[in-house]
Amino acid sequence: MDKTFQNLYRDHFEPELLQEIEEVGEYRKTPSEATLIESGTYIRSVPLVISGTVKIIRIDEEGNELLLYFLHPGETCAMALSCCIGHTKSQIRAMTETEVEMIVVPVQKIEQWSSKYKSWRDFVMKSYHKQLMDAFETIDIIAFSKLDERLKIFLKNKQEINNKNEIKITHQEIAKNLNSSRVVISRLLKKLENENHIELKHNRIKIINL
Repeated sequence: MDKTFQNLYRDHFEPELLQEIEEVGEYRKTPSEATLIESGTYIRSVPLVISGTVKIIRIDEEGNELLLYFLHPGETCAMALSCCIGHTKSQIRAMTETEVEMIVVPVQKIEQWSSKYKSWRDFVMKSYHKQLMDAFETIDIIAFSKLDERLKIFLKNKQEINNKNEIKITHQEIAKNLNSSRVVISRLLKKLENENHIELKHNRIKIINL
């Protein structure tokens, strides 16, 4: 078992559960922008993130995307767990934002651990609470913030997650994440550049002062 995993999760789980995860879990290293869970499919395994960031996206019937929240090291996806327990198809898409290391556990173990280990139940409940609050924050931003403020928040999040001032992303990708049009996003980005907040490059954005 990866030592980083042990260090991250030993405060969450008792030794017996860590041992079981070591026996049934599969270590994976996945590049950025890879799909881990697809909307509309049954979930066969659940990731426990070791390093990197995973973005959780809601997709409507017309294919529009809404970024709900991110998963960070030491976390798993509560919505994926919910689908596993309810034996329902996924309502979200999980994609790697950066290169991600994780331990993947089979869904068959989820219910077993819920009844067997209090630490797993606590971990699941904390995941539900945190990610529900993150989703509420996303809804608040959409409902009460103007698009230019949402764009700034989006770019700041990207900067923090990638730990870089220069972000590799297209205007179309931003528009998709913010449920807007490329033309509108391009106009707002140009405005931010004129105000010396960012510098626009080919498929890249350099953050100067947001």
